Amino acid sequence: MKTILHTAESRGHADHGWLNSYHSFSFANYHNPERMNFGVLRVLNDDTVSGGQGFGQHPHKNMEIISIPLKGDLEHKDSMGNTTVIKEGDVQVMSAGTGVFHSEYNKNKNEEVKFLQIWVFPKTQNVTPRYDQISTRDLATKNSFYQILSPQKTEQGVWIHQDAWFSLGDFETENTSTYTLNNSNNGLYVFVLEGEVVIGEQTLKRRDGLGIWDTDQITLTATAPSKVLLMEVPMA
Repeated sequence: MKTILHTAESRGHADHGWLNSYHSFSFANYHNPERMNFGVLRVLNDDTVSGGQGFGQHPHKNMEIISIPLKGDLEHKDSMGNTTVIKEGDVQVMSAGTGVFHSEYNKNKNEEVKFLQIWVFPKTQNVTPRYDQISTRDLATKNSFYQILSPQKTEQGVWIHQDAWFSLGDFETENTSTYTLNNSNNGLYVFVLEGEVVIGEQTLKRRDGLGIWDTDQITLTATAPSKVLLMEVPMA
């Protein structure tokens, strides 16, 4: 098993006043040639948006864009005619494909919205743009990982144009869970949303990331109440 550790403190950071963003990989003005991506995982931004503020309409092309709200309400509008609000417990996906415009705004004037913005390179270029969102509340299980994203329309969670699987886990202290990769050639990026966990001999704390490859499975133990996002992605 090979690993690469990205501590929370080592991430890129941009504070625009209305937007406070931490970048696990190179993004905008944060450029680190050692941290361009992890396999097809290109962007992992940890964003906090002030009340009533947000990202104005802007374009995307040939990228799978996943948003996972952590707090508050995020309003989405796009050139496909979608106007929706996502909140904690939801997962949103947009396949940009041949090209799409969208905006993301904090729906509320008096509280922050926190969300993860994740970009994954697609395996197929120039697909027809599409949008979807689901609630994961009925999927959630305590002390084990549950799938929220896959490559197949028929599988649990949303789907994208890539051989990737995302899972969430909500663990009580001293609980252990094993995750077996769907494809042993894939890598796994572990991102600790809250708490503290141990994988092998590596301790991960809040907002730490650990890339793992050349293994079929991992075993994770929570040493505090913890929430963890797993992103299994092709490495090439």
